[in-house]
Amino acid sequence: MGAPPNSQVAPLPSNLPFRLVSKTIGSGAYASIRKACPPNKPTPIIAVKFIHKPHAFRAGRLRPKQLQLECSLHRSVSGHPNIIRFLSHGEDDAWLWMCLELAEGGDLFDKIEADEGCGVDVAHVYFVQLVEAVAWCHGRGVAHRDVKPENLLVGGGGDLKVADFGLATQFWVPGREGRKRCGMVCGSPPYIAPEILGVGERNQKRKVEGGGGGGGGGGGEEKEGYDPEGADVWSVAVVLFVLLAGNTPWDVPEMGQFEFYDYVMSNGRPKDELWSKIPAEASSLVRGMLTVEPTERYTLEDVKRHPWYLRANPEMTAEGMVANPVNLATQMMESLHIEFDVPPPSSAASRHVPTATQSQDLQRQPAAGDAMDVDPPPAGWSTLGSTQPDISPIEGRFDWEAPLALRAHATQPTHTTHATPSTTHDSRTQTTEAALLAALAEDPNMSQFSQVPVGSMTATQQARRFNDIAPAHSLTRFYSHFSMPHLLPLLTDAFQQTGVFAIQQQQQQQQQQQQQHFSPPESQGRGEEEVVRFRIKTLDARQQELQGDVMVEQVQLGFDGGLGALEVRFLKAKGDPVGWRRLFKEVAVLCREGIPRPKRVEEGGGSGG
Repeated sequence: MGAPPNSQVAPLPSNLPFRLVSKTIGSGAYASIRKACPPNKPTPIIAVKFIHKPHAFRAGRLRPKQLQLECSLHRSVSGHPNIIRFLSHGEDDAWLWMCLELAEGGDLFDKIEADEGCGVDVAHVYFVQLVEAVAWCHGRGVAHRDVKPENLLVGGGGDLKVADFGLATQFWVPGREGRKRCGMVCGSPPYIAPEILGVGERNQKRKVEGGGGGGGGGGGEEKEGYDPEGADVWSVAVVLFVLLAGNTPWDVPEMGQFEFYDYVMSNGRPKDELWSKIPAEASSLVRGMLTVEPTERYTLEDVKRHPWYLRANPEMTAEGMVANPVNLATQMMESLHIEFDVPPPSSAASRHVPTATQSQDLQRQPAAGDAMDVDPPPAGWSTLGSTQPDISPIEGRFDWEAPLALRAHATQPTHTTHATPSTTHDSRTQTTEAALLAALAEDPNMSQFSQVPVGSMTATQQARRFNDIAPAHSLTRFYSHFSMPHLLPLLTDAFQQTGVFAIQQQQQQQQQQQQQHFSPPESQGRGEEEVVRFRIKTLDARQQELQGDVMVEQVQLGFDGGLGALEVRFLKAKGDPVGWRRLFKEVAVLCREGIPRPKRVEEGGGSGG
């Protein structure tokens, strides 16, 4: 990566204390993540988060102390198995980098079906692990304040890993008297606790009515604060709801928002059909954690005493870890599916391209004082703090990792059958649909299209680890037997129909690698390959920003690399993983004629369209 997000300057330092072994594997507004290892040996592989300081300070309005506080608080809580371990950090004039445990299983919610959720046992495992991780933080006086799907990863054994302590705060110091209350409005609207919004609104009103006096707290009324510990409990409950239902219960917890109004006025028993997906045994737990009055809300100790929390679960050990990673991964993969004949619930009608002033995912506000000071009031209560403020990563330049098929072909045989390109009477295609289906038949990642049971695949029978079934890479991808000139118009039309703003760019696969700090093995022995990149930007159904890249690239499948196909990868830079998967499904359905899928028996002869 020769340049930071949204910038064309400041190459990475040349004297890093580790060796980079990948291109970008994840990104944010002013940060990117790459894999690294020790300088003179291939293991262990870690993740390194790079933050370009001038850009973060200027566009993200961060202050140096905030980055140091993130490092300090993350380090203080990183001894728990369900929290990403903080290893070390360093910096120079331009960059700060954090060396972190690599979450080998990737994003948790990449493997949760949008609008459906996951099985009760799977949801229970990850809920229990999230509660334990957040309770561990609270026991050390640290509140996360940004619990949401984007910050929940999975380790190589399938266990949860909580990440990103950029908004964390120290609300008490063990061994000292007194607790901090917070005034900073921060979080993501669907997951934020209502008292945070209330405190922000009242403090803003007080500031306006008090005539400006500056933020320091001298003179007028004392500003209000909220308990960040209780706010975390609310966010954990919303995550549980999404695990079980596949969607959040509301856009934002305000009485002007119908779903939330219905929830409050019905005493936690709204008419929304989403709530019917919550098991009866878990409903009182969810309502207790989503009690609007913070002083009456369940604490995490209350949660741990609830019968649903204590329920027997064959997928979890007595120590709270995943019991059978392969079985859990198989269940998760089999829950993913795309119905080409029945389009998924479209959120396109509620989408429009966001402007810079319309983003609801919240800019961080500069904090003053030490970790126990009350946070300053935000500039506007409706502008929330976030780890990904409204600076457009869409304009950045990320050098993403090579596509999966190319990496697999470069290093090992795939589970595919041999296939050679065959001429077909359809001038749009570069290979036959049948040949590509045969090549992908044993790929668990493609079961979302074929609906072949993952458990029946040879790959599953031979699997030993979670990652053998559920990969770290994003599952928002598909293969096409179409040629590039015929697939691109399909994609472009799909973006238009789903209300997505897209900019098409063309690049070469080996472009900009001259100054890389690593040598990707997949590039050896290959010439330059054309890649088409769409930078996309839209709003999800909850009116939250989605931004990222859609990469279209020629790949070779089969052990001998004899089968050409296009791989289309949706790479999220910003936004909710559930909303991102929903968008991916909508686009895939609209591109269905270019995606090979087995005909159902009842379809008979004709090819669908």
